[in-house]
Amino acid sequence: MLQPPLETILNSESLHMPLEPFPYQYEGVAFLYTRYAAILADEMGLGKTMQAITSIRLLLRASEVRGVLLICPKPLVTNWKREFTTWAPEIPVSIIEGNQTKRHWLWQQPHLPVKIANYELLMRDRDVVLDSGLSFDLVVLDEAQRIKNRSSTTSQITRAITRTRNWALTGTPIENSSEDLVGIFEFLSPGYLHSGMTARRMGKAAGDYILRRTKDRVMTDMPPKLFRDAELDLSPEQWASYKTAEDEGIVQLEDMGSELTIQHVFELVLRLKQICNFDPATGASSKLERLEADLEEVVASGRKAIVFSQWVKTLDKMRDRLKRFGTLEYHGKIPSKKRDGVISQFKEDPSKHVILMSYGAGSVGLNLQFCRYVFLFDRWWNPAIEDQAINRAHRIGVAGSVTVTRMLTLGTIEERINQVLEEKRALFDIILSQTGAPSSYGLSKDEVFGLFNLKLPKNEAA
Repeated sequence: MLQPPLETILNSESLHMPLEPFPYQYEGVAFLYTRYAAILADEMGLGKTMQAITSIRLLLRASEVRGVLLICPKPLVTNWKREFTTWAPEIPVSIIEGNQTKRHWLWQQPHLPVKIANYELLMRDRDVVLDSGLSFDLVVLDEAQRIKNRSSTTSQITRAITRTRNWALTGTPIENSSEDLVGIFEFLSPGYLHSGMTARRMGKAAGDYILRRTKDRVMTDMPPKLFRDAELDLSPEQWASYKTAEDEGIVQLEDMGSELTIQHVFELVLRLKQICNFDPATGASSKLERLEADLEEVVASGRKAIVFSQWVKTLDKMRDRLKRFGTLEYHGKIPSKKRDGVISQFKEDPSKHVILMSYGAGSVGLNLQFCRYVFLFDRWWNPAIEDQAINRAHRIGVAGSVTVTRMLTLGTIEERINQVLEEKRALFDIILSQTGAPSSYGLSKDEVFGLFNLKLPKNEAA
């Protein structure tokens, strides 16, 4: 019953909208507007930012809220400021930044209806945020999976902020296990969910608080994602290094006996995964050879591509070989102040066809729907993180299909990990659909040890 009035208000002359929202976005606004505790968990690319801003705009205009605090990862602060300018230009928005004196002054300004702060800054300004009498009518957490660990300082600070309403925005409310959702609910409604609940009961209890839509359900006319798996053999040089590292590594792990820990196994996994990218002795790479050939075709067609890797060092090794394609970089070593400029150049400069991104820096908050090709040079541990990365390009406004190439070396640790993760990919939405769920969505300790047919030591099984 709320949707028709919202459509009328949003389309009225007194509340200009730069673009007509999709019907599901009206539903999202109606969902948030009426709730004091809510998770908007739409899949990446469906406009969670626009829906949240529009809901905030309506609440401010109705005088139902006067002070809003929006908390997001540091790289997304300027993006939120731009989106407010687009979707709610009449609302004054202040970014909490600068030296300590300036930040404390900004925190205390009562006439600023919307304040934006990043998660990292909360720890520096903990005293003023929690102990100076500040309170907010609404606190919104973007990329709310950042507080999934209830024992983290970030989670503790956000939960302690004095507030009336709580909203959480995340396309991945469950990244690794059902504990992630419990952690987010400790911010929304402390104690409402708990670890001892069955998955079915947890899904049913959370149902009224969560709204999740996926692109295949609400954007039926949206161009598709086209997946292709580039299954490759290691180069002879890589294979020789790989077999030596694997054989010697397994022997060392077996010799450790009861002292063996999951950290030791992970170290071997990471070493083998890196050899699958580049031979440490010669730099040979069957993946890079394939990538170069594919990018020749992409550039010849005038398109743009994103290349993702788990490691910045891997991106560094690609740089010179891919320079001829007009290559840019976006990762943790690029200063935050320069990142917006990198994205603008990639979008606007017709000579820049390729951007190299780390999963950590490029999997959240970026709108790259002008890209038609995505390459996963190596695979992340968690399918949800890969999906986030892919959805940087496959978003509302994409002009055509997005081709996703997943590189995989055969007969290696990559193939074994992929088999485990593919079995889990379909389970991501199980709690949200209230049909029961597994305890974990990534690799469990048993599964990590099982990659090398090792038994889990008693000290690790506890």
